[in-house]
Amino acid sequence: MPLEELDRKDFLILGAGQLGMAVLRELVPRAAALRQSVTVVVAPRSLSSSDHKDIAHIEELKKLGLEVLGVDLAGDVGALEKLFARYKTVINCTGFVAGPGTQIKITRAVLNARVERYFPWQFGVDYDVVGRGSGQPVFDEQYDVRQMLRTQRQTEWVIVSTGMFTSFLFEPAFDVVNLTAGTIHGLGTWATKVTVTTPEDIGRLTTEILYAMPRIANEIVYLAGDTISYGELAEVIERVTGKSFRKTLWTLDKLRADLAQAPDDVMTRYRAAFALGDGMWWDKANTFNAKNGIETVDVERYLRRVLEA
Repeated sequence: MPLEELDRKDFLILGAGQLGMAVLRELVPRAAALRQSVTVVVAPRSLSSSDHKDIAHIEELKKLGLEVLGVDLAGDVGALEKLFARYKTVINCTGFVAGPGTQIKITRAVLNARVERYFPWQFGVDYDVVGRGSGQPVFDEQYDVRQMLRTQRQTEWVIVSTGMFTSFLFEPAFDVVNLTAGTIHGLGTWATKVTVTTPEDIGRLTTEILYAMPRIANEIVYLAGDTISYGELAEVIERVTGKSFRKTLWTLDKLRADLAQAPDDVMTRYRAAFALGDGMWWDKANTFNAKNGIETVDVERYLRRVLEA
């Protein structure tokens, strides 16, 4: 039987990490109200794990009323095609944890399965502007995924560009803001900007995009919790905390030199990439959330929540 004649289920979500859970918590009630099915793919080991966190995670998924499948997304592309062919819409929330080449493989399997609609793992920066050669190999792969989607017609696609997760700005290993050490590092210049959005806002807005009418198809949709320069970021942090931070600018030349010394260090790659500026930010006024009057969490509001926790 041709793939298009199969009685397909509605939604398949790939991954139930930070973003996947944010999407599921918003999507499941909407889908249930319309009698639509939602299935989630998790790593096979998590289903048999004796770790209390894994057990609690799977229990939460099942309480949402989801069908939970254990699938190795880095496995055989043919097996992925057979899985994807059972669903109308695939939303990819896997991130980069599955390793290099996985996003290309997943996209190829989606297209070969003739899935009706695909939301790829593009919840990040504007890879068209960044292009290839940014020093971040996964960015190159994301650019290639876009080209794959644009050169075909049978599968609708929606790319949701969100910028960096807001929490990543405060990740000690990334070392832009270290609240404990009292340090702030600007990347590139203090005027260089970055767009950030919380996973919760991404989950909520992705669900709105999914159900939007007229139907959104074959386009990039921009979101933003905030668009802020590193200089503005420093001002917000000092004002909200009431403390003075040690502020140091890491120039693009310095970050590229660091990258030459440690080309395989993930955080060094990210710092060099986010110092570029272009492609890492967009005007919040032009985003889906702003145009539709949907409030999002900016950096100041996020920081206040962190400090109150």
